[in-house]
Amino acid sequence: MDLGEYARFDALGLAELVRKKQVSPRELALIAARAIELSNPHLASVVETYPDRIEELDEAALGDGPFRGVPFLIKDVFGHEAGRKIEFGSRLCEGMVAAADTNLWMLLKKAGVNNLGRSAAPEFSMAATTEGALYPDCHNPWRSGYSAGGSSGGASAAVAAGVVPIAHSSDIGGSIRIPASLCGVVGFKPSRMRVSLGPVVDENGWGWSLNFVQTRTMRDAAAMLDEICHPYPGDPFVIPKPDEPYAVLAERAPKPLKIGLAMAGVYGIAPHPETAEAVRAAGRKLAELGHHVEETEISTGGVDLGPVTRDLFFFDFDNRLNQYAARSGKTPGPDTLEPAIWSIYQRAGEITPARFTAAWAACNAARRALGQFFTKYDVMLTPVTPNPAEPFGRYSLSRPGVDFDTVGRSVFAPITQYTIPHNLTGNPAISLPLAMTSDGLPIGVQLISNSAQDHICLQLGRQLEQAMPWAERMPPLHVSRV
Repeated sequence: MDLGEYARFDALGLAELVRKKQVSPRELALIAARAIELSNPHLASVVETYPDRIEELDEAALGDGPFRGVPFLIKDVFGHEAGRKIEFGSRLCEGMVAAADTNLWMLLKKAGVNNLGRSAAPEFSMAATTEGALYPDCHNPWRSGYSAGGSSGGASAAVAAGVVPIAHSSDIGGSIRIPASLCGVVGFKPSRMRVSLGPVVDENGWGWSLNFVQTRTMRDAAAMLDEICHPYPGDPFVIPKPDEPYAVLAERAPKPLKIGLAMAGVYGIAPHPETAEAVRAAGRKLAELGHHVEETEISTGGVDLGPVTRDLFFFDFDNRLNQYAARSGKTPGPDTLEPAIWSIYQRAGEITPARFTAAWAACNAARRALGQFFTKYDVMLTPVTPNPAEPFGRYSLSRPGVDFDTVGRSVFAPITQYTIPHNLTGNPAISLPLAMTSDGLPIGVQLISNSAQDHICLQLGRQLEQAMPWAERMPPLHVSRV
């Protein structure tokens, strides 16, 4: 199998070849390692590989799930696998090692993936671009020198470029969907607590953050959700799921749905004309498929999410970094932290408990207001980002003038206005690679369903994958071309 053939298969396709003994997991690992070797000088999507999972792979140690032997990458954020480095994309944490396995890693292992290494992420996953000081900036496979998005940019770039067919990602304000949109892959954020964060944390990011994967196909997303949607003992709450597997439900067309197309974002930033047209084109196609689509608006009830999210996410941030420093033996400072992160670290102590609880109250008000949308509609249709991929520097944490006071409006708001509301509500949301700009950059379109209705996103995604296929699109920085 050559690189071109390897990169044409999705994850379940490669797993089927393994089951039929047409290729071995070790052979796939060696091919993927070659893909990393050839692509990384151009992409910088991978920050570490594991020789024991490649040349020295013990195939008997792989799980027997539906993804057995499939090359995989885990994002450089949080400690997933005991004994492996976990650096959060930060010089402060350079060389730090995870102390324990997470429930997520144990379920991924059981699913059968062969985790070959770590994908690139920005410092503490706090940027919507994968640029940083510890490792080289991650390039978009569609255009060198352009952002792959963040914080799961390394994962999206690797999947889009054919390095691996599936990769771990996480999302606290759009970090699955934004890079998926900019790189042209499928990025699904499941419902809050659909994927457990146990045992180390309960509701990471005050309940806004969760883990999943980047894929190229809907069937891979649905099948992986079946594998990792199992609660861990002691989880703070468990949400209901359907009686049937997601992989089965995803192949079934939903009943006609009422879909509200919301073009205005919560920060009032107008979308690029080609982005707006891509969303409207998706709406027209959904109408052709039998759904009722109409333009509407969303509301946060007058709550400005900018200062609210600042006081929520940066509360106790200095203590968190001090704990990392104690583990790594390094000291927080301008030599170990990006300029924006260093400013946030220095100012986080200003966020008093009273400010934090006020932010919680404001979040509750905004959540209730946003939830009113789903009393009228089954699904929301929006852009993912206002603009397609942009050159390096636009959303960097090292951008001049970006600090505690300005990072929200200058770096976060311009790219997260369509994604962060659904972290607040906890609703499932998916970015689908449905369009391209006139100059050759991907445009993702976002679908959001009501809480716990993950299967609706998957079903609509599958309908659009068939009606507006994206499988044949291949970026210039693809492993079959480099």
